[in-house]
Amino acid sequence: MVDDALIHDARGGLPRLIAIMARLRDPETGCPWDIEQDFATIAPYTIEEAYEVADAIERGDWQELRSELGDLLLQAVFHAQIARDKGLFDIEDVANAISDKMVARHPHVFGNESREKSVEQQTRDWETVKAAERASEGRRGTLEGVALGLPALLRAVKLQKRAARVGFDWPDSSHVLDKIREEVEELHEAAAKADPDRIEDEFGDLLFVMANLARHMRLCPEAALRRANAKFTRRFEWIEGRLAEDGRRPEDSDLAEMDALWNAAKTEERR
Repeated sequence: MVDDALIHDARGGLPRLIAIMARLRDPETGCPWDIEQDFATIAPYTIEEAYEVADAIERGDWQELRSELGDLLLQAVFHAQIARDKGLFDIEDVANAISDKMVARHPHVFGNESREKSVEQQTRDWETVKAAERASEGRRGTLEGVALGLPALLRAVKLQKRAARVGFDWPDSSHVLDKIREEVEELHEAAAKADPDRIEDEFGDLLFVMANLARHMRLCPEAALRRANAKFTRRFEWIEGRLAEDGRRPEDSDLAEMDALWNAAKTEERR
């Protein structure tokens, strides 16, 4: 039985959230929408909330981050409640599983290993522990277990990291840049032949190698692209603002004028 007092306790913390979700999923007294959901229907919301957390961090909005982390936490509690309803596991099992994993993956903090390691060595040790975990779970293929549901750019980086662990990697970024030039030329050839299938194939190859370049340069391609999106939005809105001063909209202008305004926006940002 869900405790009503806990549900209405403004300082009830995580136990309160768990109790609220249990009430929402109650077959007799819960919310019809929440009762109908399953793992698959909730998954898109989970992904969306993770991106909204990243967006709040990108904007440096810490009050919004608190709110978005709550939304993301709700997703974990929601999935755990669905699992409990199915007799699979509950939120305590989830917490214990990740706690066990974090302790096992940090022997230099919770075990007897020395903390006197570089960040690079700790990263290599982390990957070694994860590889041992995958082997114990019966996963033998190097690329096995890289989630299909990840955003394609992020999955590309994870696939490349896995391959690099077994030596399938370029020694430095100069080789990746050479590969990018090769892929650009192949994309040009595909475009010249106007073959849509090959164009898509070559374009995908180029994106994949660009993701590899980001990895070699220790960049997150998702973060870099979000930054580029924000820059484009900022500069285009600047263009709209300048046109609005004359009572015009972008459709009332032309490419030459907007390109000049774009360059002016770049100059303005550098001041």
